[in-house]
Amino acid sequence: MARRKPANRKPGPTPVGRAPSGGTGELRIIGGDWRSRKLRFPDAGGVRPSPARTRETLFNWLNFQIAGSDCLDLFAGSGALGLEALSRGAASTTLVDHTPALASALRDNLRLLKSDKGVVVCQDAESFLANRQRPPFDIVFMDPPFRQDWLERLFPLLESGQWIKPGGWVYVEHESERATPPVPTGWLLHRQKTAGQVTYSLYRVNPETD
Repeated sequence: MARRKPANRKPGPTPVGRAPSGGTGELRIIGGDWRSRKLRFPDAGGVRPSPARTRETLFNWLNFQIAGSDCLDLFAGSGALGLEALSRGAASTTLVDHTPALASALRDNLRLLKSDKGVVVCQDAESFLANRQRPPFDIVFMDPPFRQDWLERLFPLLESGQWIKPGGWVYVEHESERATPPVPTGWLLHRQKTAGQVTYSLYRVNPETD
């Protein structure tokens, strides 16, 4: 869940999906068991849900991988990606966000949805990835703040920490004004698309050969 912070722009209308400062935002689940459920989250650091069209494309790409999967949502923010995965049949999702207000809202929304399949961790992404104390994940979602070089820092941590199962998947978003950062050896680009200011990509990680 990226914090969009465009540089050197004049103030303008509040973007769709982003609440005015001091208010709350709204997330609508678009598929699965919780389809059309609306959830609230605090406006903290400019968080907004990934657009519904982007999420629909992503989960179409992952249509046969979501059910029963163990997912990690780094920079969870509103929880748009991690909660969407749970709605569509993921077995569990770990939602990581360093902002206490957002972490609290994620816990509240999981209770509202009566789900015990989500684990919320209030921690920054680098610290979380520094020491793996659990089995690797099937799917990792990464939608970090733009223009802060997060992907360059996190890709090596995901690889060295063996955070992703062989044959697992990594989804990333970054600003379309820049090239996609180099990925670790063995990560194969499966799908990629650009929509406006965002490029989003899905990688297969060290797929096992038959």
